[in-house]
Formats: sequence, C-alpha cells, structure tokens
Amino acid sequence: MRKTRTLEPDYFEDLYRSDPDPWRFASSPYEAEKYARTLAALGPDRVRSALEVGCSIGVLTEQLAARCDRLVATEASPTALDLARRRCAGATNIDFRLQPSPHAPLGGPFDVILLSEVVYYWDDADLADFAGAFERVLAPRGRFILVHWLGETDYPKTADEAVNAFRAALEGAYSAERVERTADYRLDVWRGR
Repeated sequence: MRKTRTLEPDYFEDLYRSDPDPWRFASSPYEAEKYARTLAALGPDRVRSALEVGCSIGVLTEQLAARCDRLVATEASPTALDLARRRCAGATNIDFRLQPSPHAPLGGPFDVILLSEVVYYWDDADLADFAGAFERVLAPRGRFILVHWLGETDYPKTADEAVNAFRAALEGAYSAERVERTADYRLDVWRGR
C-alpha cells in the first residue's frame, strides 16, 4: 500500500543506519547505467553551479563534482551525508548540507538542479513547496534534471505522477529539452524559458 504523506527524514536515517548502501548505489549495474545517462544529460560543457537533491552516500555526487565548478549536495539523512562526505573527501568544490525540508535555505543561483529519485517521496504539499524553493534558486535558462525509477513502490507517488506533479507545480515555465524512458527509469531535462 502506498504512503500518502512525504517520507520523513527518519525513514531514510533508519535505512542508512541498518545498511550503508540500501539501494546498492555503489555496485548496481542499473545505478551505473543511470548515472552515465544522467551525466550525459548535462551535455559536454562544464556546469558552473549545480544542486544535487538527495545525494545519498555520494556515488553520483563524486562523478557530478568532476563536471561542476561548484556543487551543493543535500541529503535528509545525517548518516548518508557523512558517508557522502567521506566518499568525496578529495573534492574541494562540494558543499554538503543536511536538507530535511523545503524551507531550509539552498543558496544559488544554480545552472542545474538534479532531482534523482527523490520527487516521488513527497506528498502534494511538500512537492509544491520544494518546486517553489527550487524555482527561486534556478538561474535564468537553468535546467532541471529529473530521474525516477518506473517500478512499483510504496512511496507517495509513482515516477510519472511525481514528474507530472512537479511540472504542474512549475506552471509551464520550462520547456522539455530531453525526455528518455528505459524499461526501468525516466529521465527528463527541462530548461527555463
């Protein structure tokens, strides 16, 4: 049965305390392929400033940092955030932040905001709050990159519901630059007009 409320930070903290890599980010072929496609969606140019929401243990963060001048990586779980900091200890361009709510300051402006497998954890109210917060810190002509698993979950939303609700919360101010669907996930890139 699907949850109807946003998954609380304690949900994730409990997961990471019981298993430092609960979704096998460091070893899964699915994750490796998805990360490669996500990085390809950035295009060939270096990114000046990016925000990664839900960085987990930092596997994608480490790869993303190599493509960015400045990266802010947020996470709701203190345990996961500590693991990400340790994984990325050699990168000096990452600012790690505990981000349990849409009301915490984000900084910005960001040329890219990456939402990889996070939007479907939010209920309608939090999704609208996060969309508004992210929109305020996205640079003009900046891009949102959304990546979500298409399989069954017990999260508040499916991948398609999450992406459609997020787009609706942005009120059409972005044009689709890229939409990809594999058997396992969808990847959307939207650019500000």
